[in-house]
Amino acid sequence: MKRLLVVDDDARMRRVLEILARRIGLDCTAAAGAEEALGSFRAERSDLVVTDLKMPGKSGIDFLRELREIDGEVPVIVLTAHGTVATAVEAMKLGAIDYLQKPFDVDALEAVIRRALDLSRFRLENRFLREQTGGGARLGELIGGSAAMAPVLELIRQVAPTRSSVLITGETGTGKELVARAIHELSPRRDKLFVPLNCTAIPFELLESELFGHVRGAFSGAQADRVGKLQAADEGTLFLDEIGDMDVRLQAKLLRVLQEGVIEPLGTNRRIPIDVRVVSSTNRDIEKALREGGFREDLYFRLNVFHVRLPPLRDRAEDVVPLAEAFLAEFARQLGKPGLRLAPEAAAALRAYAWPGNVRELRNLMERAAVLCRGEIVWPALAGSSLLAAAEPQRAGPDRLNLEPALRDLERRLILDALAASDDDKLAAAELLGIGERTLWTKLKKHGI
Repeated sequence: MKRLLVVDDDARMRRVLEILARRIGLDCTAAAGAEEALGSFRAERSDLVVTDLKMPGKSGIDFLRELREIDGEVPVIVLTAHGTVATAVEAMKLGAIDYLQKPFDVDALEAVIRRALDLSRFRLENRFLREQTGGGARLGELIGGSAAMAPVLELIRQVAPTRSSVLITGETGTGKELVARAIHELSPRRDKLFVPLNCTAIPFELLESELFGHVRGAFSGAQADRVGKLQAADEGTLFLDEIGDMDVRLQAKLLRVLQEGVIEPLGTNRRIPIDVRVVSSTNRDIEKALREGGFREDLYFRLNVFHVRLPPLRDRAEDVVPLAEAFLAEFARQLGKPGLRLAPEAAAALRAYAWPGNVRELRNLMERAAVLCRGEIVWPALAGSSLLAAAEPQRAGPDRLNLEPALRDLERRLILDALAASDDDKLAAAELLGIGERTLWTKLKKHGI
């Protein structure tokens, strides 16, 4: 259960806020002053803080300063009496996310609290991603010693420190989101949120709400206020993945936000100023979409201040093995298999393959290989017939006569490894091998397993 810390010297106000917290489903701790609140927060961190500004002893401003030394991210809402709005503005500069003037409407406070909890959730998701990736998508993770990647990496270094919009194009699986994260992590906004949004996976009506947020009752099913991704990314970076698939109606609204720097959540006329850097991506031919009227030209120019074109993996042959080794090392750590490595035959097979699924396909392949193999990764354990077909031309010649029995023996050992890894579950073993269950049964019969 989320925890709310209330700080107010007025016992009646603390009681009102405790009741409201229970109504929302929050665990509430109440303190009558700054020192008590700081002690409570040190003992048990809260997910949200609501504090009065004018209190005996330490003021709300002093409390906020000390709280920020303990936790620089916890959302804070300040309550202010009439005539102290200037102080509330000072609190906002110290990192408070909103303020309400007393006397306030309880429903209005509930809406502000719910928005703050949404922002808290976004922060937690970003922190988790940073921890999982060892601190974020730094440029070093974009392995690329090939001639095709050199200008890409240089452009990322140049554009990251700016405020300019960036459009990333490339085939599916080339690493567009990783580039977007690298741009964010190398920018002055790195300590703020990176908020991704996939424009393909969500219908128009839901995508509009995801982008702009909504208030309770804005549409059927809107039972509570919700912060949109644009507001959540304030002072940070919004990554619009596959923006080429965005509905033209929504493109017009997004353009207006980029022009004015203001959003209006659905169901309200309230205008909220935002400072967001937009990085977008698409695997579509965006110029063709412009010609056919599927994408607004004015929005395109707003988004395409800088254009990063990611080459497909088939054009980066020099990068395939280093990428594979990096992925293999990552999965080896996760699985506790420090002995995993690529055999020369495996590296040759990887280099010969065309990689229609690009970097994503290579990563998935190395994960499967890491699960299946106990020691050295030997070809063709890495994939199925497609990788074998790519590597086979390298085996042509006098040795061809010895190839078939070697492959049969290798296939048999791989099947046995897959069965062992899946506790003899045939369907699971087939999935590990990248083949259908019926195909596996045929091979079991063929090898007498």
